[in-house]
Amino acid sequence: MDILESARRYEDDLRAELGPEVVEEGLTEKRRKMGGDDPFPFLRATYWRWAETVLEVAPDLASAPAVLAVGDIHLENFGTWRDADGRLVWGVNDHDDVAVMPYALDLLRLATSGLLAGGGRGAAAIARDLLDGYAAGLDRPGPAVLDRDRPELRGIVMVPEEHRAEFWEGLRSKRKAFEARPARARPGLPPRYEAALRASLPAGAGAPRLWYRSAGLGSLGRSRWVAEAEWAGDRVIREAKGVVPSAWGRVHGGGRALRCMEVATGRFRAPDPWYRVTDGIAVRRLSPNNRKIGADKLFLPPAKKGAKGPLGRDILLGTPMLRAMGAELAAIHLGSAGAEDAIRRHLKDQRGNWLARMAAAAAAMVGEEHRRFREAR
Repeated sequence: MDILESARRYEDDLRAELGPEVVEEGLTEKRRKMGGDDPFPFLRATYWRWAETVLEVAPDLASAPAVLAVGDIHLENFGTWRDADGRLVWGVNDHDDVAVMPYALDLLRLATSGLLAGGGRGAAAIARDLLDGYAAGLDRPGPAVLDRDRPELRGIVMVPEEHRAEFWEGLRSKRKAFEARPARARPGLPPRYEAALRASLPAGAGAPRLWYRSAGLGSLGRSRWVAEAEWAGDRVIREAKGVVPSAWGRVHGGGRALRCMEVATGRFRAPDPWYRVTDGIAVRRLSPNNRKIGADKLFLPPAKKGAKGPLGRDILLGTPMLRAMGAELAAIHLGSAGAEDAIRRHLKDQRGNWLARMAAAAAAMVGEEHRRFREAR
């Protein structure tokens, strides 16, 4: 099955899963972004295809120890949140495609995303930093709490004032653009999303303004709605997003259960207390400190402010960030009780630059499929 047929089947499956809740304009936007010049967004948008094809380029990993893994992991699938004690935490903050799979596939996809993102670092350097961080995470698993420790990470992801202003202005602009559309041209708000959003607001909040938000890549086509309300002197924001069973389970079996919360609240993590998944809807708080951190949202030194694209990705691909990402994956994988010894044995048995070699092959495969998709559109 080629990429075009695979994409058609994916969309048909999503329509069958969600029925009238599918946002067709989101699927159109997804196809447009998949067909752009950059292969990195194509990877982000096509986890279902990765699940179908990755073992063709890395068949040896099929026998790696199975854990509850992230699945759809990439450089921009990390962010920050406040934990129950108000501490700032950094880590994986998108758990839509969590499933039981060989642990090494998370490392492979993350390394592959680094190659496709560009920035000039080769497969060997990316793989080395990820594996170094992963080994450190196996030795000392735990969340990346930034209030006191991790200065090398804190200096990159802490929110400067101009980013706070951009966050609020970005939300305001999207809300105004939605409200300016004729009612007949807007996506419809499913009643259960409205109920989930209203229930997530703090007691005493004012009447919320509800609007559709287009964001992300992998989730385009699913409903994503925002509630904005006044509470205790300022605005509070909640987002509700549709979640469907992991693409990994769809391809390889293993059930249809949504296991997002198991990873989000794993034993070596400091959970986001506002994140909940119920009845196929993920609800979370949005704020300058509860957000995904992409290449355009990193703190940059004064000479580099305003830089996006390659420069931002250079920072994501730097040794401190890649090691932190590797350590975060280890903390997530060790949430599967009894997996540590098996993972260590498997890592010890790997020879040569196994991760670099497989990441290069996977990046070439994704790049070729991206080319075919673009040419066919």
